[in-house]
Amino acid sequence: MILRFFSILVLLYLLGFIVFAVTLGTPAKDQRTDAVIAITGGPGRIERGIDVLSHGLAKRMLIAGTDPSVTKPDLIRRLQGKKKLVDCCVDLGSESVDTRSNAEEATRWLAKRGYKSFRLVTSDWHMRRARYEFRRVMDDNYAIVPDAVRTQPSFMTLFSEYNKYLLRRVAVLLEI
Repeated sequence: MILRFFSILVLLYLLGFIVFAVTLGTPAKDQRTDAVIAITGGPGRIERGIDVLSHGLAKRMLIAGTDPSVTKPDLIRRLQGKKKLVDCCVDLGSESVDTRSNAEEATRWLAKRGYKSFRLVTSDWHMRRARYEFRRVMDDNYAIVPDAVRTQPSFMTLFSEYNKYLLRRVAVLLEI
């Protein structure tokens, strides 16, 4: 009986992983929002946020989780020629160190500016957990448009992210 129970748990876990791996986040359509929030930690995220700004799909961008030593001139050098856009419309947030604190930092930033909608930019494999954390912190106070940057994640990246997502859901369920 116990062996069957654990077999079913393992099967559910594996099926969940398969669903997780084949239903990664996707890029958003050209939908206007008040802001863009790009989470650091993966290639293409900041560039995607800048692209959204340059197409007039948002007013301002927060780069959440920026290393405190990074400055706007560093960002301008990285983006090659986006000085005017970075100077006027990009804020560097260095208060957060993980996905949950990214959401907390973003909530304060959005409230300070009176924004009600934003485009959440992160990697496709990270979108599910990021969206979960942002929704938990923000409740339904903000409209979130998920905008995933396409990647080619390795098996280990997917496996690790799936486990982080599951553990976070369990921790919230157990109020840990």
